[in-house]
Amino acid sequence: MRVDSLALQMRPRSPHEAADLGVRLCQATAREIYPCWFAVAIPMAVIAASTYEIAVWLPSLVMWCAKPWLDRTVLFVLSRAAFGQRTSVRDLWDEQRSVLWRQFLLTWTWRRLSPWRSLTQPVYQLEGHRFFALRQRVAQIRRRYGGAAWAMTTAFSFAEIALCGAFMSLGFWFSPPEQDFDPTLILAADGYQFIQIVAIASYLVTVLFLEPFYVAAGFGMYLNRRAELEAWDIEQEFRRAFAR
Repeated sequence: MRVDSLALQMRPRSPHEAADLGVRLCQATAREIYPCWFAVAIPMAVIAASTYEIAVWLPSLVMWCAKPWLDRTVLFVLSRAAFGQRTSVRDLWDEQRSVLWRQFLLTWTWRRLSPWRSLTQPVYQLEGHRFFALRQRVAQIRRRYGGAAWAMTTAFSFAEIALCGAFMSLGFWFSPPEQDFDPTLILAADGYQFIQIVAIASYLVTVLFLEPFYVAAGFGMYLNRRAELEAWDIEQEFRRAFAR
């Protein structure tokens, strides 16, 4: 057991306290997380936005489906930061095969519907079990933590809705005082199209800002659960997961 190898101050925590630990880790390593995150997420957001001409609802759907795949970048940085290792975009590029392209189809399909995906994603990405062992491991990690992980996903969903609405309202808050806002203009063709574009842009910006914190909260819960099950013996698993 190598408790001293962890850069985090680990102690027995409730699932919600562990989620808070993950958020704090995200805050502490934001200068490393966001450059790597933006390097992958911004091109994905541009691709999603380009589907607007196909269907109005498609950009948000594409970005929503891409979240688990994009989350792998954040988890890569967090797993290294947990042991005091710094991560750059170059490190991400060097490890892109294991971070971005491994389990690609599974990440984009049925795993997207998991209500506790931020808790179980580290199992898929970092532990390297085979299929049947993987199912047992996920069930073990999720036991006693599934409800808290589901509640956390729900809380971040509400936070996402609130932030998206806040970004949409900025246009009205910062409009000139002498310009009266007429709600009926929204129903006009041009006004309705403008609202659609603002809504899509607001959702994309919200995901770009908020998603790393969601991944970090789930990672904190995962670390806490691993500590309960295996008495802190996690260093070698992480090192093997991203061995060059």
